[in-house]
Amino acid sequence: MNVKRITNDEELNMAFAIRKEVFVKEQGVPLEDEFDQFDNLDGLCEHILVHYNEQPVGTGRIRFVEGIGKLERICILIPYRKFGLGKIIIKALEEIAVERGASQVKLHGQTHAEGFYKNLGYQTKSDVFMEDGIPHVLMGKELSSN
Repeated sequence: MNVKRITNDEELNMAFAIRKEVFVKEQGVPLEDEFDQFDNLDGLCEHILVHYNEQPVGTGRIRFVEGIGKLERICILIPYRKFGLGKIIIKALEEIAVERGASQVKLHGQTHAEGFYKNLGYQTKSDVFMEDGIPHVLMGKELSSN
């Protein structure tokens, strides 16, 4: 398995296909809500792609809001969720945050994944709220540059 920063439209389309499969087909997020103005390669976000046995199977992105890295669109195809790829995605996005000088990251975590994020050092910062018809919580983490 490896993580690659997305640098071209072909890789970005692979990430989009994974997001459509997970968020739109599996979780029922409306297609028009899944994609936004940050889904490009203009530098406002950094997108990553995770491969398992040379197949693209997971993705995520980070954008920076007021100096804080916001982890977004983190997902893995169902057959590959048992291989620790989620942790790899989070760590890669956190590394990008540190490179860009951010000392904090945050995310809107689906409540069923709250324990996963807590195990990676995230703290819940909000009550449950709905996003795209799915219960979420705001979570955050302080980063160290070591």
